[in-house]
This record gives sequence, C-alpha cells and structure tokens, in this order.
Amino acid sequence: MFDFFFIIEKLILISAVLGITLFIAAYSTLAERKLAAFFQDRIGPDRAGPFGLLQPLADGLKFLFKEAIIPAKADRFLFVLGPSLSMLAACMACAVIPWGPDLMLFGRTVALQITDLSVGLLYLFGLVSFGVYGVMIGGWASNNKYSLLSTIRASSQMISYELAMGLSLIALVLTTGTLSIREIVLGQPGWHWNILAQPLGFMIFIVCAFAETNRVPFDLPECETELVGGYHTEYSGMQLGFYLFAEYINMFISSAVMTCLYFGGFQMPFIASLGLPQNVVALFGVVFFFVKILMFLFLFIWIRWTLPRFRYDQLMRLGWTGLIPLAIINLLATAVFQLCN
Repeated sequence: MFDFFFIIEKLILISAVLGITLFIAAYSTLAERKLAAFFQDRIGPDRAGPFGLLQPLADGLKFLFKEAIIPAKADRFLFVLGPSLSMLAACMACAVIPWGPDLMLFGRTVALQITDLSVGLLYLFGLVSFGVYGVMIGGWASNNKYSLLSTIRASSQMISYELAMGLSLIALVLTTGTLSIREIVLGQPGWHWNILAQPLGFMIFIVCAFAETNRVPFDLPECETELVGGYHTEYSGMQLGFYLFAEYINMFISSAVMTCLYFGGFQMPFIASLGLPQNVVALFGVVFFFVKILMFLFLFIWIRWTLPRFRYDQLMRLGWTGLIPLAIINLLATAVFQLCN
C-alpha cells in the first residue's frame, strides 16, 4: 500500500542527511586549515567572514566559477565521469548510517536512518571498492603520465588495504552476529562497545580507513612532491572540487562508520536510567554520535600534520606483511573464542 507520509519522511531525511554531510565536509576543510595553522604556529584563514568562517563558501564559489579545462588528448566522457563517480560513492554511503534512536512525531515512529539494510556492511564495503573507480578512471582519462602512475598506486593501495579491512570486519561480524549496522549499534548498550571485544580489529580498521581515504601517511596516490597532484593533476574548476570534496566526505563517513562499529554509535551510557522522554533521548543520542564523529575527524587532521608519508614500498610492506597477517590472527582468535563460548 502506498504510504505518502513515509515517502515525505524519507525525502526530508535524505535532504537533511545529505545537507549535514556536505556542511560538515565543507567545514572540515576549514578545521583542517585552522588546526594546521595552530600546529605550525601561524594564523590560518581569517579574511573571509569573522574568524574565516565563510572560507568554505569562498572556496566553493571559487571552484564553481573557475573554468573547467579538459585536455585536448583526454577521453572527455571518462574525464568528466571520474570525479562524478567519486562524489557519488561518497554520498551514497550516508544511506545506511543510523544517526540516532527513533523519534516519535505526530504518532509515527521516525527512524533516523535512510534505510536499514540487513547487509549494510557489505553495502559499505561495495561502495569503498566502487569509489576507487572514480580515481582510476579520472587519472587514466587525463592522458597524463603522473596521473596514470597515481591510478596504479591507488588501485594497488586499495586492493592491499581492503583485504585487511575486510578481514577485520569479518571478525567483528563473528562477534556481533549481524551485518546490519543498526543492529551492531543497538548491540553496544552503555559501555559495552565493540572496541573492548575487538581492539586489534579496530586498530587494523582505522589504519585501513586512513589508507582508503588517501590521508597522510597513506596519500601516495596524490603525493604532490612526486606526482604534482596525482590523479587530479589535469583537473580544474568544479571537477577538481568534486575530487577534493569527496575526500572530506569520505573522512566524515569513515568516522561515522568507526563510531557505529566500535564505539556504540548513538548509544549513551546511563541515559536509559534517567527516564527521559523518547524524543529527548533521541536528540541526546544524535548529539553524542556527532561528538564521537568530530573526535575522529580531529584525529584524521592531527595525524596528517604530525606524521610524514610512507615510501611506497613501506606502504605495501605494511599492508601485506603487517596488517593482513595481524587481521588473519585476529580472525582466527575471534573464531576460536566464539566456538569456545
């Protein structure tokens, strides 16, 4: 039966989630520049608006009005498709994140999640694999040797670190018994967070998350000291903006996923014992969830301006001889523990 209010509810939720995601990603760029300035004992952006708060808007307008130049020898269709795929994959990941407990509005139960897929983890893992195609297609279509080298680096890096990430997630699934992200969150009441059961799995996952988002010390596909700009060397205008913006959206989504999988998501210790109304609990849960996300975003930025990048042989050695064996050991130990209990 057609439910008109359900459709309106989902459209409002999709708009809100997408708007919040784009807003936080935009202001993550400002936060990164401000924190980088603090670490380097300088001021940072302070001209666009009070305290530089309008700098993301100025950057967006700059990208929007700059000319998007397509090289004469590039594949025009694939050149435009590359950044579009990166942006699409980044935005689609928002769909399965549970942003808070259910709300009660006008006699209806409103889930603060666009869709609760029973295979939500597989959906996210598929998008991670899909996102690298935007980098590969854009770099290859540019007909630039620096960009081509970057796509080779990106594909090798993604394959290497997706294996370790997948193995760490299998261990988590053995612990929780579900692939639904919402059920994983609901299975961590109070302080019973999954990081206590899977500390090694979390360490492997967060290292792989840095590699999958091309953040320092894993930014070898971009590596401006060697590749000028990497896969987006030939890009300009809003097409370049899509690539850069997708990186910050991926940071935000990665932070949300790590919060859901290992730190209880929107679950708050002791909140259930206070006897608060459901909607108040839901609002507190949303706020608590975003506080955890912002802590991970700070970690992404902090590490970028603290650690030097790896050499490529060091990066590959860490993935194949370090993280994958550790992930296999963690998986076997988890399986044995679950069999014994």
